[in-house]
Amino acid sequence: MQLLPVNLAYFLEVARTGSVTEAANALNVAPSAISRQIAKLESGVGVPLFARHPRGMTLTEAGSRLLAHARRTETESTALLEELRTGRGAQARSVAVACSEGFARRLVPRAVAGFRREHPDLAFRVDVVDRQEATRRVVEGLADVAVTYTMGPQHDVRVECAVVVPVAAIVPLGHELADRDRIGLADLCAYPLALAPPGTSQRELFDIGAQLEGITVRPALVCDSLAPQYEFVRAGGGLALVGDLGDIGQDTATEGVAYVPLDHPVFRQREAQVQTATGRRPSWPAAQFTELLVEALRRDRSS
Repeated sequence: MQLLPVNLAYFLEVARTGSVTEAANALNVAPSAISRQIAKLESGVGVPLFARHPRGMTLTEAGSRLLAHARRTETESTALLEELRTGRGAQARSVAVACSEGFARRLVPRAVAGFRREHPDLAFRVDVVDRQEATRRVVEGLADVAVTYTMGPQHDVRVECAVVVPVAAIVPLGHELADRDRIGLADLCAYPLALAPPGTSQRELFDIGAQLEGITVRPALVCDSLAPQYEFVRAGGGLALVGDLGDIGQDTATEGVAYVPLDHPVFRQREAQVQTATGRRPSWPAAQFTELLVEALRRDRSS
């Protein structure tokens, strides 16, 4: 049984084979039927999806983007049919998320709340772990999706989305840096600092940046959790760092701190990624929630 619209099903086969004739043979339909559906699809979209050549057809940029959407739709349809046929739908009504702490502050819980407004019967488990552990859980099937920071290429997972997230200094309200548009690393290091421990991506990049600037830093507080760092800043102990995942622009009175963007190219080496498993079909809820996370991360960075 096929849940995809006919025009998308034909589009997928032509994209796969690169030929209307070969697609027609694979689907056991007339080539003219496929040509009509492709033409109708292109007319509806308003742009060409294929470039026609004497020896076949290749996707245009618009066609490539539609192909990614069609493949996701096909995967979700197949997973849904499997759940309906096997009766495993009830068992699939939960989604396991592994994420770094920065993503657990706002992005992930807000996405969970938004998704459950449309699917109130769905349950979530969110595990806050370090970046390597988040990826490992997806690879080993312990989590459906991971949202984490990475440095360098990832080979064991499917990267659904990757964006560079700026870093900001967390400063007390009324601090002399609070009204600055941005600060440099030397400005930051002139004050007592609360930093993540060595081995975390943010600390690795901070140490590299400090070394490049010739700055020697002795942190006032080293802590692997954000909550104590925030309280340290609120109490006037010094400054701290955080990835800008929806924090900058928050009500400073409510937060009790201000955020000032930190301008240094070293932090551009780190990406925020949404990761899923390669070669494993996600459940329908997991696939839908992954799309929501991707949209939330991209929207946050473009706003």
